[in-house]
Amino acid sequence: MTKDIATLGRTREILEKYGFSFKKSLGQNFLIDTNILRRIVDYAEIADETGVIEIGPGIGALTEQLARRAKKVVAFEIDQRLLPILADTLSPYPNVRIIHQDVLKADIRRVMAEEFSSVHDVMVVANLPYYVTTPIIMKLLEDHLPIRGIVVMLQKEVADRISAQPGTKDYGSLSIAVQYYTTAETVMTVPRTVFIPQPNVDSAVIRLTKREKPVVDVIDESFFFQVVRASFSQRRKTILNNLTSQLPNGKQQKEAIERVLTELQIDSRRRGETLTIEEFAKLSNRLVKEWKEKA
Repeated sequence: MTKDIATLGRTREILEKYGFSFKKSLGQNFLIDTNILRRIVDYAEIADETGVIEIGPGIGALTEQLARRAKKVVAFEIDQRLLPILADTLSPYPNVRIIHQDVLKADIRRVMAEEFSSVHDVMVVANLPYYVTTPIIMKLLEDHLPIRGIVVMLQKEVADRISAQPGTKDYGSLSIAVQYYTTAETVMTVPRTVFIPQPNVDSAVIRLTKREKPVVDVIDESFFFQVVRASFSQRRKTILNNLTSQLPNGKQQKEAIERVLTELQIDSRRRGETLTIEEFAKLSNRLVKEWKEKA
C-alpha cells in the first residue's frame, strides 16, 4: 500500500519538494494524523459503492483515505498551486477527480449528475477551511443536493453552535438552519496539535444526517428563516422587540406581532434563544398569513 500522506515526515517532504507556502487567507491547515482521518471516514460510513464530494483537499491527506474506501471521490480545490501536488500524491488512485473551482460558485448538482451517474449513495466529507465553513454548509443544504449527509471538520466553536439546543448560549440561527435540514451531532474533538501549521483554535468533527423532509412544516421557507434571523439579531432584546425592529414593516405590524405571540402562548418578553424550532415554525406560519391578509 502507498505510504500515507498524513504523517509529519511525508507532509514536510511534499511541501519541500514543491516549495509550497501556506496561505493564511485560504485557511490552509494540513492534518498530520492518519488515525483521525480514518475515523472521519468511519463516521461517514464510506463503502465501496459510495461517492464522495470533498472540499479543500489540500495535498490529498483525507482524499487518499476516502479513495481507498469509496467508489469515487470528487474534490473541489480553489488553490491552483495545489493542483500539481495533488496530481502527484493521488496518482495511485484512479477513482479521484480534482476540480479546480471555488465550491461556493460551483453547480454541485450538475457535477454530481456527471460524476456519480451510477452512484446512489453520496456523502460530503471535508476538512473545511475555517473562514468559509458556514457559507459552505449552508450552500450544501440550501441546494437540496441528493446526498446522505455531511461529515466535516471545522472550528469547535462553530460545531458547538450547529449542534446547540434551545436555552444555551451557543443556540442561534445557524443551529436552527442546520437542524431544520439535518440531525446534527459532534462526533469527535480534534486538538490543534495535529495540524501544520497549528491553527489558533481546536477543531471538531460534526456529522449531519439529512432528514427525508425538514423537521417542521413551514408555509414559506424564506420567511421562516427571516423570522429566525430577526429573532436573534440582538440577543439581549426580547422576541417582540427584535421582530418589530428587524422584520419588513415590523414597526407597522407591531400589534399583529403581539397578537400572534399571545395566540401562540409565546411570552413576548422571551428571547430568541429560548424558542424551539417548532415554536419558530408556528410563529412564522401565523405571521406570514397575517402579512398576506393585510397585503
